[in-house]
Amino acid sequence: MRIGQNTRSAKAKVQRSGKPLDQSANVGRRERRAAETRLRLFRCALQLITERGLANVTVEDITEAADVGKGTFFNYFPSKEHVLGVMGEIQLGKLREAASEAADTSQRVEVVLHRLVHRLAEEPGRSPRLARALISSFLASESVRSILKRNLQEGRKTIAGVIETGQRRGEINPNLKKEKVATQLLVTS
Repeated sequence: MRIGQNTRSAKAKVQRSGKPLDQSANVGRRERRAAETRLRLFRCALQLITERGLANVTVEDITEAADVGKGTFFNYFPSKEHVLGVMGEIQLGKLREAASEAADTSQRVEVVLHRLVHRLAEEPGRSPRLARALISSFLASESVRSILKRNLQEGRKTIAGVIETGQRRGEINPNLKKEKVATQLLVTS
């Protein structure tokens, strides 16, 4: 296997895992380093975007703050806007985790959903400046809106699956439309 191919597969594993920034023991050194670099880029970008706004941050600013080369940035993200997609990946990871918890028959779906709503509100709610920067970025950038739209679609499907599990178990009214309930939960979170 070629080195570049292995790096791409490592990044794909990290990105598809549902916990995109996870540094678990199940991955090798390359995968951990890729995850660490991606996390550093993400954190630096988020800090700069919080301070300056997306429009006033360059890829060079991010790579300088993360202490990596500009080319390294593009190994992980197609553009600075795509860094914000990591926020969506983090939230999707929480949704996937809730779906897994709901599949566990010992957990009531109501409890899983309650915990999920609180966890979804954590990330952007930690800093009012961050929340404002994210909202401004979403409003100002078509590519950020596109990323958000994809994440929301996947999120709705995942939550609809949790609702369906609750309906099958008799914990949620089967007459409710799972897609509408999922949309409502995402809007209020």
